Amino acid sequence: MTPCFQALLRPRALVAAALLALAAVPAAHADKDADRARAAVQSGEILPLSRILETVSRQYAGDVIGVELDHDDGIWQYEVKLLLPGGSVAKLEYDARTAVLLKAKGRGLEGARRKP
Repeated sequence: MTPCFQALLRPRALVAAALLALAAVPAAHADKDADRARAAVQSGEILPLSRILETVSRQYAGDVIGVELDHDDGIWQYEVKLLLPGGSVAKLEYDARTAVLLKAKGRGLEGARRKP
């Protein structure tokens, strides 16, 4: 390999190494978030996802297409995206400690609500 070619490869190798290092940061952050969520469920601080999904299916017709667990300002919330029978998507926010519905929005949501 010529010295010129080696000189060209060095900056590329540094850039590749930097990109790999940056890619590892979100993965490490995600692992930490997962550990916090797992500890919160195990300690009884929040309800497991299965309980929230049971609550959603009792309250609304549709298919769950996404769930996020957020911990903002000391409050745990499950954010559930629901594909409604009419084809629209609704967003439901539940208190992760109590499974109380905090917020619901989406077109056709009232029509998808199940009778108690």
